[in-house]
Amino acid sequence: MDRVIYQRMREMEDRHWWFAGRRNIVQHVLSSLDLSKAPAILEAGCGTGGNLPLLARFGDVIGIEADDEAIALARGRRVCKVLKGYLPDGMPFTGERFDLIALIDVLEHIEDDIGSLTALGSLLTPGGYLVMTVPAFQFLWSRHDEEHHHKRRYTASSLQHVVEQAGLQIKHLTYYNTWLFPIVAAARLAERLLPAGDVGHDLHLPNARINTVLEAVFSSERHLVNRVRMPFGISLLAVLRDRSNHGL
Repeated sequence: MDRVIYQRMREMEDRHWWFAGRRNIVQHVLSSLDLSKAPAILEAGCGTGGNLPLLARFGDVIGIEADDEAIALARGRRVCKVLKGYLPDGMPFTGERFDLIALIDVLEHIEDDIGSLTALGSLLTPGGYLVMTVPAFQFLWSRHDEEHHHKRRYTASSLQHVVEQAGLQIKHLTYYNTWLFPIVAAARLAERLLPAGDVGHDLHLPNARINTVLEAVFSSERHLVNRVRMPFGISLLAVLRDRSNHGL
């Protein structure tokens, strides 16, 4: 991604409603998992490190990132070790295994999504979890996707196909960011009629009151994502395990 986007992400991701709401939802999902008391955790594609403090609450975290600019920003948080690596075949591990792997809005950036999930599955301990999010619905493709170098957006069925081809098993799969779908979808579609803005134009912090309301609305879905399969949303969330785990 453009260096400007990484800088803006680092500035915004601790406060912006989108990042904060997503973290609240991911935290709720992780809290529901049957993790050991001190799990080994990997965040693959940790970006500028916005999720590392959250993951560190659950166990011993390592971050992996391909971009040098993002690595420097993530290391600057001083939360955990952040190594250089990339999917599917550039992971810097030889024998390590992880009880939890987080893949938060990463898979859409990678050409070989099946190979990448296969590689991550091989790093799971028996009974380990892979929690991932991706953007949903190709008709929502926008300047945001192009600036962030996305390869695709997913539907529940297309993501299920990729997961199954990678040899992983779905414990739970749902759309999310459903309540705000009409607003976000309308804004993304309206973008196509407007002249191009500056790079990272959507990474701006709204008015504090609006930001608080949007975070609260988005975060409220945490009470549903584990219990029901939402029929649509801006994004998808999946909890995966290796097919060798028969306790599902």
